[in-house]
Amino acid sequence: MAEHKKTENRIVQETTAPQATYELGEQLGKQAQPGQIYCLDGELGVGKTVFAQGFAAGLGISEPVSSPTFTILQQYEEGRLSLYHFDVYRIDDVEEMDEIGYEDCFYGDGVCLIEWSQRITEILPKEVIRVRIEKDLDRDFDYRRITIE
Repeated sequence: MAEHKKTENRIVQETTAPQATYELGEQLGKQAQPGQIYCLDGELGVGKTVFAQGFAAGLGISEPVSSPTFTILQQYEEGRLSLYHFDVYRIDDVEEMDEIGYEDCFYGDGVCLIEWSQRITEILPKEVIRVRIEKDLDRDFDYRRITIE
């Protein structure tokens, strides 16, 4: 069950099950266009990886998707668009992004999904799609408020 509110350039989706978070990611993956960058932020354990798995499925990627915490970047080529899945949680210095060739991903023909993007704001292009996942344990253990803008 998901509640959906839309205002100008902003969508707020409330979910009460991981499957609904996955489905929202899948829906966005189906709509993703070449060159788009999705910034995926939220605390540890809010469901960023579940969202990313749905997003990949929406692109037609069937291989397992996990958070690339220790590798920073996972590339998936089998979908209708290449997916560059970043997890920059462990980035200490934004210059580390140069070492992995982020510009080829950011400005290529695929789509980027960046977990913990607030750690690299200085190198993000102006035009990005922000996805923020928040939990509220007072409402329910599985409750999530997902804001897309």
